[in-house]
Amino acid sequence: MELILKKDVENLGFADDIVTVKNGYGRNYLIPQGFAVLATPSAKKVLQETLKQRAFKEKKIIDEAKVQAEKLAALEIRITAKTGEADKLFGSVTNANLAEYMEKEGISIDKKFIVIAGGVVKRAGQYEATVRFHRDVISTINFEVVPEN
Repeated sequence: MELILKKDVENLGFADDIVTVKNGYGRNYLIPQGFAVLATPSAKKVLQETLKQRAFKEKKIIDEAKVQAEKLAALEIRITAKTGEADKLFGSVTNANLAEYMEKEGISIDKKFIVIAGGVVKRAGQYEATVRFHRDVISTINFEVVPEN
């Protein structure tokens, strides 16, 4: 089944992509949730016209995303957390904590676009995360989890 995505879908594609999925996934999940529409010939023509008109706007959005990525690269991210023996954290540091820290620094990014290498952080130390500002602008950042005094 060919579908046109209306929104970004994790591990499938980005908005306005034409994707092929199994019938059940398309009919029972993507279409009812509003994530996609059927890729009929007329819908494909409308999509092509929309993409042509959006090309200029897209360039501006990409430039803004690059500025945000450069601002993020200049940041030295240090997250403090309560620790026990051997720098083991009480709880964990997640992508939500990183998103909250970035929000305080003036960089607005949704937590679902932040992926910490290895999942959640359970110990103090240096870690790496990937931040997706736009489908074409993906930045890798280093951050440090330090024990609270």
